Parts: sequence; C-alpha cells; structure tokens
Amino acid sequence: MWKPGSACNNVPMEDSVSPYPGTPAPTGPASVTGLILAGGRGTRMGGVDKGLQMLRGRPLVAWSLERLAPQVGEILINANRNLARYARFGVRVVPDVVEGHVGPLAGLHRGLMEASGEWVATVPCDAPSFPEDLVARLSVALDAPGVDLAFVRTGTRSQPVFCLARTRLLPQLTAYIEEGGRKVEAWFATIRAAAVDFGAEADFSNVNSPDDLRRIEAG
Repeated sequence: MWKPGSACNNVPMEDSVSPYPGTPAPTGPASVTGLILAGGRGTRMGGVDKGLQMLRGRPLVAWSLERLAPQVGEILINANRNLARYARFGVRVVPDVVEGHVGPLAGLHRGLMEASGEWVATVPCDAPSFPEDLVARLSVALDAPGVDLAFVRTGTRSQPVFCLARTRLLPQLTAYIEEGGRKVEAWFATIRAAAVDFGAEADFSNVNSPDDLRRIEAG
C-alpha cells in the first residue's frame, strides 16, 4: 500500500475557493502521471539540452526518471528538441503546444492535457536528488478541502516546479497562458495552492550552469 510521508506544513497561497471542493487526494501511484520537465532552452548552460547532459555517466533526465518512476503510475517527458533521444528512455515524449518557449507552465499545460489519471506530478530534468517520497508528501496537502495543487517549499524558498496538480486545472491554466501569464507562482496565486515544507534537509538542488554540474558531480 502506498503510504504518505510525514506530516507537512501546508500553507494556502490564496483564500479563493476551488470549483472542485472535497475531491480526495491521490490514493496511490496509479492515479498520478509523472511529468519530467525537459523543455527549456538551457540558456545558462550555453543553450544545450540540459536533460541530456551527463552526470556520473548517465543523462540528467535518467536520474529524474529513476527517482520519479516508483512514485507514479506513468511518466511523460516534456521536451521540445531531441525528441527521439528522449523517447529511448521508453516513455512518451510530449512537446509544448503553446508556442514561444514560455517556460515550465507550457510543460505543465501539456502534461495536464495528456495525463491518463486525475493528477500530474512535475519535476525538472536537472534535479537528480529530489526526495523519493515527494509525491506522497505533496498528496497530504491535497486532503484539505478545495486545494487543487501542492508544491514544495524548503524553509523560506519555494520550489514551484515540484508540484502535484489536479488535471482539471487545465482550463484555468489555459486561460492564464492565453492572457499572457508566464510566471509559475503568479498562476499559483490565482488558484487554491498549498506549500508543503520539506525542510532544509531535503535536496532539491538543480543544474543551472556548467559549474553546478561539476559541483554535483564532485558531491
């Protein structure tokens, strides 16, 4: 049986009421689609495809895939280039349908469209050490009435690309993007979102530059 992790500190961002109050949180991995976000342009990495950069002999995306797979029922990779290379990992690859490389929200948007279940859990392709109970701990926050999305916080720092969202948020996200919205946390503020504090000990470190890659490789 899939058991949630330890208790979390859920901090609603807004007082708005969900249009879907009282829907139960995920009860196990089968109801959750995992979405690895690999659609960025890797600007700070010199424009390379970050998910395919090597860490200890394996592409970065492979580390995310290995950690996320046991926590979910299926996995999608959101990528906008090198689609065939990502497909070699044996999962479905889904590019943005929103034009213009608008960022992580475009990836989440496609994930909400393509998920087979009621929930989507997102992680970036460049964070090889996120917790193995990430989805279970985020799901605890979704037991609160009206909460539609839970995301990670570590102390005072938000980690919004690590989130668990209801797939029926798609209309709200579509409208936000069509109105020009691009910032993840700004969208969270328009829905009922809860922050889950994982504490300072959780490792959500990611690769933004060649120096970051070397640091993680050395660690």
